[in-house]
Parts: sequence; structure tokens; C-alpha cells
Amino acid sequence: MDKIIAIKNLNDLITKVEAARLRVSEHHIVKIIGVSKYSSSDDIKTLYESGQRAFGENRVQDLKEKSESLDELPIEWHFIGTLQKNKINNLIDLNPTLIHSLDSFELALELNKKLEVKNKKLSCLLQINSSYEDSKSGVDPKNAISIYKNILSNCPNIILKGIMTIGANSKDENEIKKSFDITKDIFDSLKEFGAQYCSMGMSQDFELAIACGSNLIRVGSNLFKN
Repeated sequence: MDKIIAIKNLNDLITKVEAARLRVSEHHIVKIIGVSKYSSSDDIKTLYESGQRAFGENRVQDLKEKSESLDELPIEWHFIGTLQKNKINNLIDLNPTLIHSLDSFELALELNKKLEVKNKKLSCLLQINSSYEDSKSGVDPKNAISIYKNILSNCPNIILKGIMTIGANSKDENEIKKSFDITKDIFDSLKEFGAQYCSMGMSQDFELAIACGSNLIRVGSNLFKN
């Protein structure tokens, strides 16, 4: 991907995000994570040089390889994939800015245990399965608030920064909106407990997600298209 295309992709995305953000409120800020899982280190570097600073990877090994190959750039790396327990130590060593996919209390306990051994802390989002789809990870929305509070109480090495969901896999916009609204209601209840990020919205539904209150979106194909 050359620089001109990268700049155009980023500008087009920012224009859409700005329009969606301003429809909510001029005070509503939205952070963009560039999902780079299908992209090369060169493409990430080109987008970085075009102004995109935060990138997310789905696999620990890919995050390791790309972050090492781009070590000279102060990129803000995010881990956005499903975290397997046997990969926890490897991920801790990479020190990502934010883990988006803490999808159970059991995983939180395991992560906290290994963080304690390494005397480290990591910022995380609790993943909620707000569409109740078997194919998706995440906690049941009905239990999300209690699990969030349990992590705060029992996992001192995890810095909970908010929640994340993936919109319903549906052609029906009302179904997608419903999953976002459920998540936003939970987020609003958790603000008093320090929740900062309501992470919802990907390439196909980020404008709807922002309208529903998302302040962190994960966008890949819109940014990396040639």
C-alpha cells in the first residue's frame, strides 16, 4: 500500500468517524484502532507515517513479530483476539497498551496470577457477548457488572478500563443496534467504577456503534484497502 492510498483511507475513515461523533456530541471523542491482522509490517508503517498511531493484532505471535519488526516506531499496540491461557506469559512480555478480550472471570484470574509472578500490571477490557451468539466469546450481559466488580476486587494487577463487544452478526440493523445498546447500558453502569472505554464497532458497523455511544472502534479493511 503506497502513502497516497494510506492517507486517503485514513482521511476517509476520519471524515466518517467525525460525522458520526458530532451527531452524538461535539464532546464525544472516538479512538480508532487499526486492525492489522491481515496486513504486513510495511503497510502498518505506511499508515503510521500517515498519522494512525494505534494498531490491534488478533494473535500473540503476530503481535510479537510485527511489534519487533517495527520496534523503532512508538506504535500503540492493542491485543484484540481471543486470549488462550497458554499464551498469557508471551502476551505479558509484549506489554500491549490494552487487551480488549478478557472474556471470562477465570481468564482474568489466570492473567492476574501470571502478572503477579512477573510483578506487572496490564490494562484490559471485559468482553461481553451482547448478541448472545454461540460463535462469540464474552460474558453474559446479565452477569457483566458483577464480573467486572469481581475482577476489580480480586485481580489487582489488571487495570480494567471498560468493556468491549462485537456487534450482532446480522443484516438487520435493529439486531446490531440492540447488541450495542445492551453494551452501552452496561458501560454507563460501570462508569462510577472507572470504566473509560466502550469499545464497539468494526469496519461494517462503526458508524452505528458510535451513534449508540462507542468511543473506541476497531477498523481494518477500511484502513488497509488498496
